[in-house]
Amino acid sequence: MAAITFLRTPEARFANLPDYPFAPHYLELMGGRMHYVDEGQGEVVLCLHGEPSWSYLYRKFIPILSPMARVVCPDLFGFGRSDKPAKVEDYSYAFHFQALQAFLSALDLRNITLVCQDWGGLLGLGLLGADPDRFSRVVIMNTFLPIGNRPMPAAFLAWKTFALYSPIFNIGTVIGKGTARPLGPGVEAAYDAPFPDKSFKAGARAFPALVPTKATDPGVPEMKKAREVLSAWTKPALVLFSDKDPIMRGGEKWFNHNIPSRANQPVITIENAGHFLQEDAGEEIARHIATFLQNSRHA
Repeated sequence: MAAITFLRTPEARFANLPDYPFAPHYLELMGGRMHYVDEGQGEVVLCLHGEPSWSYLYRKFIPILSPMARVVCPDLFGFGRSDKPAKVEDYSYAFHFQALQAFLSALDLRNITLVCQDWGGLLGLGLLGADPDRFSRVVIMNTFLPIGNRPMPAAFLAWKTFALYSPIFNIGTVIGKGTARPLGPGVEAAYDAPFPDKSFKAGARAFPALVPTKATDPGVPEMKKAREVLSAWTKPALVLFSDKDPIMRGGEKWFNHNIPSRANQPVITIENAGHFLQEDAGEEIARHIATFLQNSRHA
């Protein structure tokens, strides 16, 4: 396999982003530099973003959760302040999965509360399936575990085609179209910040096509293992899906029905929130997670 060429977004692009005062941290992994936010102390809350967002998506969670935990939010390669493989073909499920495994190992993260959404779920729940002893709780938001056994929603297929082929591909605009509430001042620009020009957007274009749609696709073994582990999961689990996500709508049913520790637990719906529910209702969701942490500590 040829060596990957990484691009690095200039640090100046991330100056003075609204509501994002967090100091950057970096690890050298897989031939590139991965960025992460690391705020607070104590047991780890690992927040994994999806496509085409970055750790900025969790900025509303951090002030609420960091007084009670160590909140760690990495940027996947290709996104945020992390380095960006330059070619669409550089991106694969295995590459990102192995990068996150290396990240957990390098920081020796254990007793993790996993918080995941979108691709953060496909990767993060895959990590949980591969090494469940490393995780103590899970918070699942607007994601799924596809194994190629059913057609994908039309909204997803349209997004996949748009991401790969649209000549105009403004990331901030994409985020705005995936929310139910208007973005605040400067927020769209913050989502554009990691991408100085189109050469930096290979990951954002590649990711939708990496979602498994056939049973033989890469990632399906990890999805199946995650389903198997979650189907026997008796540790605390919280499922928070929004009411206005055309892609993930209904996905909460599998998690609520199949995770044993979800039995007899109330179903919580985040109202008036779109696909990027952290953007629409970040403080509300963080309060749910804080209560979840407190209650499960004393259970």
